[in-house]
Amino acid sequence: MKDRVVHLSFDQAVDRILATRPDFHRDYLAMYSSWYGGIVTDPALMMVPIDDHLVHRGDGVFEALKSVEWHIYGLQGHLQRMKNSLAALSLPLPMGWEELTETIVATVRAANEPNAVIRIFVSRGPGGFSVNPYECPASQLYIVVSRFHGPPDSKYEEGTVLKTSRIPIKRDYFARIKSCNYLPNVLMRKEAEDARVDFTVSVDEQGNLGEGPTENVGLVTEDRRFLVPRFERILRGTTVTRVLELAESMVASGHLTEVGEMNITPRQAYEAAELMMFGTTFDVLPVVRYDDHVIGTGRPGPFFRMFLTALREDMRHNSRMLTFVEH
Repeated sequence: MKDRVVHLSFDQAVDRILATRPDFHRDYLAMYSSWYGGIVTDPALMMVPIDDHLVHRGDGVFEALKSVEWHIYGLQGHLQRMKNSLAALSLPLPMGWEELTETIVATVRAANEPNAVIRIFVSRGPGGFSVNPYECPASQLYIVVSRFHGPPDSKYEEGTVLKTSRIPIKRDYFARIKSCNYLPNVLMRKEAEDARVDFTVSVDEQGNLGEGPTENVGLVTEDRRFLVPRFERILRGTTVTRVLELAESMVASGHLTEVGEMNITPRQAYEAAELMMFGTTFDVLPVVRYDDHVIGTGRPGPFFRMFLTALREDMRHNSRMLTFVEH
């Protein structure tokens, strides 16, 4: 029987790549690749070598952040967390940090979109298929800028639904590294989709809340304490960290009585006055139902609105948190 598998020449393979135009490519605006040595804007060219250990071992770290009206929000906080993750993996950045910032800005400028999501990946690099990181001659950098799509307005106006996850929580060492090995997070997202809820949240062996697939959780108690789970077993999200900082002024004004971290059980979350999720792409979202328990009044509450307003005002007007992209 004649071989049914087509053997492609180099030119034929490239032609097929360039002819590939799936619908989701519409949102891919620009990519910087240190492997290419520059920026491409054709989504068909936004590729990573299969032997990059990022691909077949998850050996790399990443950050995701937003550009809001040509201003990159919270860049230095994300880069500091990336420094910590790189140090934990003994993974060198393939350029200096100042050059990295310049490259991020240049890639956003090439995307030519004022509101976008920026993803920064640092990989171990190409070089073999074993688990040995020393196969790779050099680490690589990939920056991808895509069109921003936030959740529908109804999620802010009517609230979201949360469910306890059955996926085991990560061990503390790995939980605090934003690595590209996201299999537990993927399975948590699948749980949410299969259960037709908005988010799931992990619970540790002691019965305390952890985090969502890519989000942090927090609550306001009946006595007006704003509390989040301790960051010992979860990734310290940049969004929730900034909200905690902004909320300190609400203690001074008397709106809140306390801001802090503590062990929180699902039962305490059920009984909260307000429950919220925090993340880069959506900022803050209210949770109105958790494990079939109605939270508070069953409607988005006043503290959710205060947190969302404070965060978005920070994005627009706090020059210390903004990196301008000249376009």
